[in-house]
Amino acid sequence: LDQKKEQDKNPPDLTNEEEIDSLPEKEFAIMIDLEELKMKQTTMNNTINEIKNTLDGINSRITEAEEQISGLEDKIVEITTEEQNKEKRMKRTEDNLRDLWDNIKQTSIRIIGVPEEEEKKKGTEKIFEEIIVGNFPNMGKEIVNKVQEAQRVPYKINPRRNTPRHILIKLSKIKYKENILKAAREKQQITHKGILIRLTADLSAETLQARREWQDIFKVMISFRFDGEIKTFTDKQKLREFSTTKPALQQMLKELL
Repeated sequence: LDQKKEQDKNPPDLTNEEEIDSLPEKEFAIMIDLEELKMKQTTMNNTINEIKNTLDGINSRITEAEEQISGLEDKIVEITTEEQNKEKRMKRTEDNLRDLWDNIKQTSIRIIGVPEEEEKKKGTEKIFEEIIVGNFPNMGKEIVNKVQEAQRVPYKINPRRNTPRHILIKLSKIKYKENILKAAREKQQITHKGILIRLTADLSAETLQARREWQDIFKVMISFRFDGEIKTFTDKQKLREFSTTKPALQQMLKELL
């Protein structure tokens, strides 16, 4: 009897299935819901981890891409700087070559417009002598005797060219060339046997082009500011007269007036 009472006080242990079966319906439903929530939470945690791993991968690729872009930008800057320096070096080289060529030619004068047949009879130097004596009698033969070389350029005649080749006169000193060009600018119209001709400095093609561009600008800049004042001139002669009182301006416009 005592043993039976003891058993009633301490009922035997139930298995999990037995415990579940013994639960009331409401508690059973709650337990099922809890299990489903646990499963969903586990799934959610796995999804979050996957998203986190994906984001880490994306961030890593973004960082790598940014580093590559930064490297490319640095390379572009380096290439751009190198190209700019290369252009500057090329420009300096071109300027040096032009200056060198101009220095080589600095004692030479070009005569433009003399017919081709002239020198066959008397020679190129004789033509130069006639031009100097006929247009600048005050110079006499002093200048003519300073000729070191006289020839047509280019050496060969181009049958497609309608105009006569230029005559190139190389003098012994720069001052003789400058005296002739100055006299030509003052006289304005130079002729040979009734034909208008031109006397110019023998310069490189680049220098000539630069001067042509400046002459185009000069045409619209007959009025300009000088010494803080606006100067206006009706023609080149007026400007030439004014420039003689201003050495700096005269030097600037030396080949244009």
